[in-house]
Amino acid sequence: MQELVSKKTVIVTVTLVVLSLGILSYFIIRSIVKPEVKVSTETNSSPKHAVIGKSVQGRSIETYTYGSGKTHIVFVGGIHGGYEWNSVLLTYNLMDYLSLYPETIPKNLSVTIIPSANPDGVYKIIGKEGRFSISDVPMDIDQAPGRFNANGVDLNRNFDCKWKPEATWQGKVVSAGSAAFSEPEAKALRDFLVKDSPSAVIFWHSQANAVYASQCKDGILPETTKIMDAYSQASGYPAVKTFSSYEVTGAAEDWLASINIPAITVELQTHKTVEWEKNLAGIKAILQYYKN
Repeated sequence: MQELVSKKTVIVTVTLVVLSLGILSYFIIRSIVKPEVKVSTETNSSPKHAVIGKSVQGRSIETYTYGSGKTHIVFVGGIHGGYEWNSVLLTYNLMDYLSLYPETIPKNLSVTIIPSANPDGVYKIIGKEGRFSISDVPMDIDQAPGRFNANGVDLNRNFDCKWKPEATWQGKVVSAGSAAFSEPEAKALRDFLVKDSPSAVIFWHSQANAVYASQCKDGILPETTKIMDAYSQASGYPAVKTFSSYEVTGAAEDWLASINIPAITVELQTHKTVEWEKNLAGIKAILQYYKN
């Protein structure tokens, strides 16, 4: 009986020693061999930021690029400054949306947003540098002076398509600058777009309530008609091939047509809201079009 107890004691002791050695070996090996680290494959939603030029008064004209695909789409707000401040707020909405939902951009696309192509005109009305909110907008003043840059030039009359030194806006004569691209803001847009040569450019304005095609001396590019129709059908803004209320010379979108880059102008219905749901539908239609 005593011999049996001794054998059991030996067996238990050996078992405990083996288990102890096993546990010790595990922790020694674990300390030497580090566990595999999993690398996240999620899309980085932070945009690439760049300054492409300066305004007359030295304010930055900025770009924010989302996605990394080869097909490049550009959205531009605020070329008419504080007079069309809602077009700037619309770009901010899009930036926030793409940061929250980066998967909105198909893998073959990249999207660049230029929130404020006329920052001096925005500052003249808003009185604030950089990003602002609707609560910063003074609604009880004449906002028309904010349409122009600090030299008093209508920037959307300063591009090289049918340019004239004096242009028209709502039956009024406005300055188009001393020459095509005389203004630093127009030069900044020109240099960026020529260098990058995007697949399409969408300009946001207000308040004609339509989507307009672009054209210069050779008429409307076939691709322009397709993206105009895509944005129009998704958003509900009427599609209009030609703006006929008065003569428009030196427009940025028409200059792009002259260098074979499709461009459309989306005119919001009022100066007071961003009409987000309508424009988000239009944006998604453009992205889907170029995804396919």
